[in-house]
Amino acid sequence: MNQPVPLLDLRAQFHTIRDEIQEAIARVVEAQQFILGPEVEALEREIAAYCGTRHAIGCASGTDALLLALMAIGVGSGDEVITTPYTFFATAGVIARLGARPVFVDIDPASYNIDAAAIDAAISPRTKAIMPVHLYGQTAEMGPIRQLAGRRGVAVIEDACQAIGAEYHGRRSGGLGTAAAFSFFPSKNLGGFGDGGMLTTDDPALADRLRILRVHGMEPKYYHRWVGINGRLDAIQAAVLRVKLRHLEKWTSARRHHAQRYGRLFAAQSLDGRITPPAELPGLRHVFNQYVVRVPAELRDGLRKHLAGQGVGSEIYYPVPLHRQECFADLGYREGGFPEAERAAAETMALPVYPELTAEQQERVVHAVGAYLAGHSNQTQRPAA
Repeated sequence: MNQPVPLLDLRAQFHTIRDEIQEAIARVVEAQQFILGPEVEALEREIAAYCGTRHAIGCASGTDALLLALMAIGVGSGDEVITTPYTFFATAGVIARLGARPVFVDIDPASYNIDAAAIDAAISPRTKAIMPVHLYGQTAEMGPIRQLAGRRGVAVIEDACQAIGAEYHGRRSGGLGTAAAFSFFPSKNLGGFGDGGMLTTDDPALADRLRILRVHGMEPKYYHRWVGINGRLDAIQAAVLRVKLRHLEKWTSARRHHAQRYGRLFAAQSLDGRITPPAELPGLRHVFNQYVVRVPAELRDGLRKHLAGQGVGSEIYYPVPLHRQECFADLGYREGGFPEAERAAAETMALPVYPELTAEQQERVVHAVGAYLAGHSNQTQRPAA
């Protein structure tokens, strides 16, 4: 019997770097310095160099990175932050935690990222920042967003939690806005052995403020300039991430290769007319944190059930757009308010794309997709993107 093809196989990755990881963890255990310290400082230097930024500041999670970025630019009660309704909850959750209002703008159907052309109409005198999300591993249209933000005098906070290594016309995510937030959740392209996050910026004053805010606003010890949070990065996570960072470009190349192979396999079985593979937009480098396809909404659940029966993993990111979440009902948005986000939530699903995926496994995935769609050929019309 064929072995399952999981959506993500972290064990396969670990087996290739086991000795390096164990040596790194042992180094921290021997030093007995577990919070911040030399390992975190070294990782910060290495991430800053990788992203092409002047500063990087380690923190406890991607969510904390987003929260700290907004705190550092002074977002608070009564402010507004413009973002997308089609993303992981933390993007809008951190805005609400600070007493500010998330203001949603619909997405571009090809990239799933915020529609840059629609942002200007959403800006008000209360707008403090624009928070574009580089969803699934591809950057938002940062050129127009930066120009608009500069013209309107608002900050740009990149939610790059899914997009380390992604590029916008030769510049890497993390250096495309006022500040950027990264996540090292285990499922990310650069994932730790638990939670972890990082902020990047070219602004030295903002970097200093972020470093203070992540330790309860304390500088020097026991003297508090601001009310911060406990958002420190563990040294063991930093040591693990330093090992993995050395392999990141190789893993990214593998993900991109898998995405290209999927395209060829779908075309060979004439499935590219029944599903819509992800698009890599001109001038952008997609790092495929997820490989997300569109299928007709009426077939998606059945296809996922069929794939599960064949031992193939899949997932829906994200089934309920943020403006339809119960906790945001008081924002006043209604169903139909953001049609592209709602359509993406109804039609998209992710297929396995992790670096260690084999050609044979990809062929099994595509065969399983094709077998199901062939049995529902009268219902399979390609969703428009």
